[in-house]
Amino acid sequence: MSAVFRLLSRRLFVLLAVINLLSFNVFFVSCAVQRSLEEARQERQRLVQKYIKTLNKEEGAIRLVGGENEYEGNIEVLHNNKWGAICDDEWDALEGRVVCQQLGYPGLRRVTQDGYFGLARRRYWMDNMYCEGNERELTDCHFDGWGINDCEANEAAGVICESPHLERNTETPLAKLLPKFTLPHAYRIELRLRGGRRANEGRVEVRIDGGRWGTICSDGWSLLEANVVCRQLGLGFARDALQTDFFGGLDIAPAVLSGTECYGNETTLAQCLHHDHLRPPAECHGDRNHVAVVVCDHLAPDLVVDFYELERTAHLEDRPMALMQCAMEENCVANEAYDIQRDDPNWRYVTRRLLKFTASTLNAGNTDFRPFKEKHLWEWHMCHMHYHSMEVFATFDVFDLLGNKVAQGHKASFCLEDNQCLSGVPKKYNCANFGDQGISVNCSDIYLYNLDCQWVDITELDTGSYVLKISVNPEFKVAEMSYDNNAAVCNLLYTETYARVDDCRLARP
Repeated sequence: MSAVFRLLSRRLFVLLAVINLLSFNVFFVSCAVQRSLEEARQERQRLVQKYIKTLNKEEGAIRLVGGENEYEGNIEVLHNNKWGAICDDEWDALEGRVVCQQLGYPGLRRVTQDGYFGLARRRYWMDNMYCEGNERELTDCHFDGWGINDCEANEAAGVICESPHLERNTETPLAKLLPKFTLPHAYRIELRLRGGRRANEGRVEVRIDGGRWGTICSDGWSLLEANVVCRQLGLGFARDALQTDFFGGLDIAPAVLSGTECYGNETTLAQCLHHDHLRPPAECHGDRNHVAVVVCDHLAPDLVVDFYELERTAHLEDRPMALMQCAMEENCVANEAYDIQRDDPNWRYVTRRLLKFTASTLNAGNTDFRPFKEKHLWEWHMCHMHYHSMEVFATFDVFDLLGNKVAQGHKASFCLEDNQCLSGVPKKYNCANFGDQGISVNCSDIYLYNLDCQWVDITELDTGSYVLKISVNPEFKVAEMSYDNNAAVCNLLYTETYARVDDCRLARP
């Protein structure tokens, strides 16, 4: 009897174990199904949240266009029920982070300029964006005003955000994300210009190691790359760098190189970075018929920042906001000042701490520095009672010792004139009375420290050691002989009672 009982007990134990195992499996499968359903719900909610403003055509909605994936592309913003592009003037990681956050992506990989994902498809709605990086939406940032811009179609701003499915992303890397290399020394690279009206202009054609002649993809093509081409061909300096098929495009000569990226002082295009030319075909984005084009010239300006004047004139000033209303209209103070103006009824009596200095820029080239905008496009500024010819001629930035930007000056635009010339050189350019603007050879444009916006608002900055960087022609929009002397990089010591700028050296923007 006891043996039978033991046998039954053993079988009952095994049965219970099987039941428990089945129950566990059912529970596990149920949890897995529940978890996958929950993930699906979260994904749907994320997509709805991301696109709800776009679907409803709400003011300020943004979207990315031209990219291979949903998380990359040129940016378009909705205003007055019409989509428009954003210009890449002053476009950097602060603005890019706001875009990726507004669209619901995990983060920013990098920002893009120069129509990286193709030419702007519509009008430009926003230019000279200025974000602190913590805004909820792009329209919370400062900019020049809806539709106010000086941008060509190839100046569209874009972003590449972090993918929301990084662990599931098994796609082949796109050409634009591929690594870049210089051409090996063993390779012989030849250049020529074709299709131009004169010998100094045309589409750039290249032949590598005796292979076939072909064009260069225009993605990111700028004056930096064009300068190298003109130098290698013995044609002087680049006057224009274009992305066009005006001189013939890919339908005439297929692309040989893509992803071309130069520092600007290379002696040959082989020293620049490119995608692997042994992996044809070259991957061109945007309008596939557009190629790299240059116009060369032996005459070019060359701006040099006078850092001695910068060191001599730098000082602090505490100024009440009542005396800064004109400057505030031109976004010349930090975002916190506008919050104070909105929330504090006594904002006029609040002071801002300004780091002020004189910026003097000499033209040491062999021809005049002229604004790239035609005269009829210059803007009248009521506060200053004269026309401004360049929106971004100079930038003023303060960095911490780790290289993070912690403060920046912001001037709406600039008037260029001959304030001081070397002995025997007559002044040619004057802002008054709608006069011509520019900087003559051996003359200097001088923005004195007592002028509006000739400062950096450092009110919220902690005392300590920093780096001050003053740059002219920072976006390389106007052709020059060299950009290596367009910036002054200085040590900045900021205390409660004074600021000292010293140990300046010339650099590129």
